[in-house]
Amino acid sequence: MSVFVRLTALLDEARVTYVVTRHAPVRTSEEAAQVRGTPLSSGAKALVCKADQRFVLFVMPADRRLDSAAVRRTLGIRSLRFASPEEVAQLTGLPPGAIPPFGTLFGLPAYCDQTIAGEATINFNAGDRAISLAMAARDYLAVERPTLGRFARE
Repeated sequence: MSVFVRLTALLDEARVTYVVTRHAPVRTSEEAAQVRGTPLSSGAKALVCKADQRFVLFVMPADRRLDSAAVRRTLGIRSLRFASPEEVAQLTGLPPGAIPPFGTLFGLPAYCDQTIAGEATINFNAGDRAISLAMAARDYLAVERPTLGRFARE
């Protein structure tokens, strides 16, 4: 079953409203915002990282970057690095950039920057670089239940 099908099944089961948009494949958050016609800040960027000995998923607005020092301090970890494209594929079955912000789909704990909670709507690639999904940020937080914190910087 594809990640897109698993994701929409999860959201349907939770009775959450969402909108699916199909578009030309995108490689960057900027391209995605442009093709969606949405602000870059509404993009929910999902980053697979290795924190000490385990893989985790960080979710943040697409106009921000991961703050490695804040993550290490907040989570009490020593080492932090982005997963390689091969590790991402092994963990998710997807290429970087196609990963939705739902760690539960992949057995990964999700850590979400608290600024996501301030967005009315979030937009993200839904298991494919040519499929986007839009939904209320509050619904995302209710379904995924990520750990909220300060994990991003401008």
